[in-house]
Amino acid sequence: MLNNLYEIDFYAWTQEQAKLLRDCKWHELDLPNLIEEIESLGKQQRQELRNCLSVLIGHLLKWEYQPQQRSRSWLSTIRVQRFDLNDLLQENPILKSYLEEALQKAYRKGIELAAGETNLPNKTFPVNCTYTLEEILSDRFFPSEPYSEE
Repeated sequence: MLNNLYEIDFYAWTQEQAKLLRDCKWHELDLPNLIEEIESLGKQQRQELRNCLSVLIGHLLKWEYQPQQRSRSWLSTIRVQRFDLNDLLQENPILKSYLEEALQKAYRKGIELAAGETNLPNKTFPVNCTYTLEEILSDRFFPSEPYSEE
């Protein structure tokens, strides 16, 4: 029955699993699907980190390579992505150990975003990210501008 519920009404299945957990009815849990969903939640956090990082890097590249096009919208996106990234890392401290790996993947997507929105060729941008994680996450860093540590 629970396996069927998982397939036909995911939301109802989640509510039933939560009730079984609260009631300590361990033997009635749909363990295979429950395990799969918990693992999926962890993967979603990593994906969210990469996505925020990609958007942020894409906007930093645009900021650096098209200074004449800078806008309040770009500035706002940079700030919001930094807030979101810092919140995500604060809520999930273990993700800090994944940052270096995520940076490599996010940088490639950031180039695609920047190239697509600026009409600059991909080869305009360095093959490897020239920003440090500290710079990327700092609200005081904007490429091609003096870095303020204050």
